[in-house]
Amino acid sequence: MEFSSTLDLEVNEGVQRLAAAVQARALPEIRDVLPALGGLALHFAPRFDGDILAFAAEVVKEGLEHLPPAESVGREIEVPVCYDEEFAPDLAEVASTVKISIEEAKQRHATALYRVLMIGFAPGHAYMGGLDPKLAVPRRATPRTVVPAGSVAIANLQTVVYPYAIAGGWSIIGRTPLKVFDAARSAPSLFAAGDRVRFRPVSREEFAAIAARQ
Repeated sequence: MEFSSTLDLEVNEGVQRLAAAVQARALPEIRDVLPALGGLALHFAPRFDGDILAFAAEVVKEGLEHLPPAESVGREIEVPVCYDEEFAPDLAEVASTVKISIEEAKQRHATALYRVLMIGFAPGHAYMGGLDPKLAVPRRATPRTVVPAGSVAIANLQTVVYPYAIAGGWSIIGRTPLKVFDAARSAPSLFAAGDRVRFRPVSREEFAAIAARQ
């Protein structure tokens, strides 16, 4: 079900509320409910008996009539981030591009409240909206073939945390010691659509201490 072809934060919030409403019904015919930037995917049991499109339309209609409050969707998550140069190879370039100091760039990134818009690109890879417009820079012209796990990066008006070592084309400005994705956990992904995220600056020493406990 597509509601918008472009990123609209109001539409995205509505999609997440709709997903929560559908999930709350726990319908046996539906295997999974996946909210995206502007649409909702319903995964059905392989041997669904009936008209899938008609059933899906009815499910969505019912969900839209019983949307939960926006504040009830998702959790509050604090993510420690070390912005030291060792973990932030692009921070100085970003600060120079937008004409602010490195310290101001850190402060602007860490004081914003983010909302997970969707999980996409790779398992556990959360796209978060809410980046300070002053930090909005385009994707890098040449993506990196490998971005270290936990890297915090920005592009346009979003920020992400790379769940494991994968390719990526966003500007890396820090790193978290948290395990963002662990297939052995009951909930493998640290983030889910609708979560509200704050980043907390930490020192290199605190980063190492947290990493040792993971």
